Amino acid sequence: MIRFPTSALALGVACASLSLSSHAATEIEWWHAMGGELGNKVDEIAEAFNASQSDYEIQPSFRGDYSETMTSAIAAFRAGEAPAIVQIFEVGTATMMAAEGATYPVHELMADHGADFDPDAYLPAVTGYYTSNDGDMLSLPFNSSTPVVYANRDILDAAGVEDVPDTWEALGEALSQVVDSGAAECGMTTTWPSWIQLENFSARHDIPFASHQNGFGGMNARLQINETAAVDHIQRLNDWQEDDRFRYDGRFDEAAPAFYTGRCALLMASSATLAGVRANAEDFEFSVERLPYSSEVIDEPQNSIIGGASLWVTQGKSDEVYEGVAEFFSYLSSPEVQADWHQFSGYLPITEAAYELSQEQNFYEDNPGTDVSIKQMTSVEPTENSKGIRLGNMIQIRDVVEEELETIFNGNVDVQEGMDNAVERSNDLLERFQRSNS
Repeated sequence: MIRFPTSALALGVACASLSLSSHAATEIEWWHAMGGELGNKVDEIAEAFNASQSDYEIQPSFRGDYSETMTSAIAAFRAGEAPAIVQIFEVGTATMMAAEGATYPVHELMADHGADFDPDAYLPAVTGYYTSNDGDMLSLPFNSSTPVVYANRDILDAAGVEDVPDTWEALGEALSQVVDSGAAECGMTTTWPSWIQLENFSARHDIPFASHQNGFGGMNARLQINETAAVDHIQRLNDWQEDDRFRYDGRFDEAAPAFYTGRCALLMASSATLAGVRANAEDFEFSVERLPYSSEVIDEPQNSIIGGASLWVTQGKSDEVYEGVAEFFSYLSSPEVQADWHQFSGYLPITEAAYELSQEQNFYEDNPGTDVSIKQMTSVEPTENSKGIRLGNMIQIRDVVEEELETIFNGNVDVQEGMDNAVERSNDLLERFQRSNS
């Protein structure tokens, strides 16, 4: 079982005392989208930093989900009331970049204030999402996840399937065995179909999701998923529905209960879902596996890409505030803090040092499966197609793609027509974004 350890940060908060100071600490607002236990952990991180020195006071503030937090931050900036730090999900990256004069790039912030900052210390597969084409870090990765496969070992054993195959071709045969044996009602299901079955499928197979380096090369990028192997992949899933090897269960996380209750043998979901799987898999053994790849498309798979969010710094603050933000980001990137956050949350560590520290602490040995996502992300160097996706209006684009996938899986249109519709509608959104930011 995963053991979320008693936090060293909590001990630091309990034991450390603020030194007396002749001046008040500089207050630094941090707006975030972490609710529940994750929000409590964010508060704990801030408290530990505040207790470690007396010059700055980080003030975290929960602002709703990702969309709500981003909308609030944009409105606050226009009103001259933006926080110094704001957490923005990965699909908002292009929008933040296009907001000229609104943000203070992290690489500039750290250099301007002489902070301890080594870009090479961060995992390339994570930071690539948040860097310029020149490799300069624009925001600080904070909570990053990537898709993996969760397998019900009891169902696989009952069906006589020893291992989860590495390729989609072999997986199809294994899932037939599961269904034909009666071990489960369905072979596999998936959460977040666009993110996992199109965005990550494209990255994993080194094919473009969109032109111009998936948007990293400029705002004139347009979707290309209707003319790549992505079409064949959606056709495969659609065909698998006919014999129950695949079941479509919704656009977001609605598919998870089908796995928790044993109706489906496999679930494709975020690596950050691991704690949820652990909590709900009380009646069966499970394993965590890498995403499969199609041997008909690529000989060796590329890395998957991330979801999650990063921390952006806004313009218009005092030098004292920026000094504090730079010091806080150095603290937040330290191996001890990152390892603790990673082990508690299930998100990826953002630095190699945090990963190594977790290894030294035997976290992965004690909690099997927690390093699958890291190995999947770091086994190869990212390419232009697997660095990430940076498209304007990406929030709306993902909604469009999910809607068109739903029409396909519900039998309302054939695969090619649905994919063509997704591209046409998405490219209209991209054109609007380009016009409004040119």
